[in-house]
Amino acid sequence: MTTDERFERIEHVTAGLAEDRRKDREEFRALWRDTQRQLDQLAGRVDGIATHLDTFILESAERDRETDRRFRETDRRFRETDARIDRLVAATGELIARIPPKE
Repeated sequence: MTTDERFERIEHVTAGLAEDRRKDREEFRALWRDTQRQLDQLAGRVDGIATHLDTFILESAERDRETDRRFRETDRRFRETDARIDRLVAATGELIARIPPKE
């Protein structure tokens, strides 16, 4: 093999390696773009979930406040009813105590 043939062979191999490298670069760029697109989609979904969760937390807190208010109102009514019953029982006892015994 002559020197010129060897140089041609080296140039051919080098050109093949350069082409392989170019193809690899294109493939890596395509993979990077695809990965970036997936990350953007994921970030959008996470933002959506976070927004939904924030709304859920705020609505839950409002429902908790309303439930607490209703429990307090019900408790107040029970205490008023208990007080009325106590007064009724006391008045009934006083009324019975005033009735003279039968002989």
